[in-house]
This record gives sequence, C-alpha cells and structure tokens, in this order.
Amino acid sequence: MKKKTFIIFIITFFIFCFFIFFIGLNKTDDYIPNKTLGKKIKTFEAVKLLDNQKIISDQIFFNNQIYLFNIWASWCLPCRNEHKILMELSKNPLINIVGINYKDDLENANKFLDTMGNPYSLILKDEDGIVSIELGAYGVPETFVINKDKIILKKFIGPLNMESIKEIELLIK
Repeated sequence: MKKKTFIIFIITFFIFCFFIFFIGLNKTDDYIPNKTLGKKIKTFEAVKLLDNQKIISDQIFFNNQIYLFNIWASWCLPCRNEHKILMELSKNPLINIVGINYKDDLENANKFLDTMGNPYSLILKDEDGIVSIELGAYGVPETFVINKDKIILKKFIGPLNMESIKEIELLIK
C-alpha cells in the first residue's frame, strides 16, 4: 500500500512539474526590444562620470538635435570595437552623443577614454545599471537614437557598424 501511494505521489509530482514547465514555455515575459521604439523616455537622475555632479535627464535635451545614448563599458570588447565609429559620428554637428558608462570602474573608464578618445558630449555613470534598464537596454553596447522630445526613434543592440551609421544619417535628415 505504501509503495502504491509513493508511486502515485511521484507520478502526480512529475505531471505537476510538466504542466508548470509547459505553461512557462508558452507564457514568456521576455524583454522585446522593439517595444521601446516610439516611446518617450522617463525622466531620470544620474551622476556625470567626469565631475560627479548630479544631472536630470531633462537638462540633456535642449537643442533641436538627434541624441545618441550609447551604453558602454571599458570591460566590454564590442564597445572597444565600435568606439572608432562613435569617434567618427561625434564629428557630425547634428548629433549629440551621450555616453552611459555601465557598471564600470571609474579609473578603467577614464583610461579607456584617454586611450581611445572621447566622442561623448556628456557621460553618465550607471553603476547599478538602473538607468540603462529603464531605457530598455539589457546589455552593452546598445545605442538609442532619441529626438529632442525624448522619443526613442531607433535602437541598436550590439556594436554600431557601417549599416548603423547609414540608418542614423537617414534619421538626421
């Protein structure tokens, strides 16, 4: 009798586990990058990387420009690879590049900028990742193209490339 009860319990347990996993596979709460397009970014507060002054995001959007919010870190190899593209984009007066330094060591971030150059008009620290997550990012590098009204026009997951530059240039026109 004990053996039958134990077998019934094991079978019931496995059926229960099967249904839990099955439901989990069919109901995904995964982040979908395209959900951020066309949305207005929320006002946030951050600290500037170079001088540790607090800034509110509303203070960033003051010109009739396109803003690139580039999330990067010194420990990120793809960030190093895309950096020369950012340096090239920084020459365009119609683009304002804002860097968000993601979960990085201050000394390493400064060495990175000293070695590779600084394409950013402003760099924000994101030590805990909250600013990046609220923008809709889930990794580095990621770049958001945002207009003066704080609307996300485009999102690039991974390092920028020549195709990305062409898309950004089309958005500027």
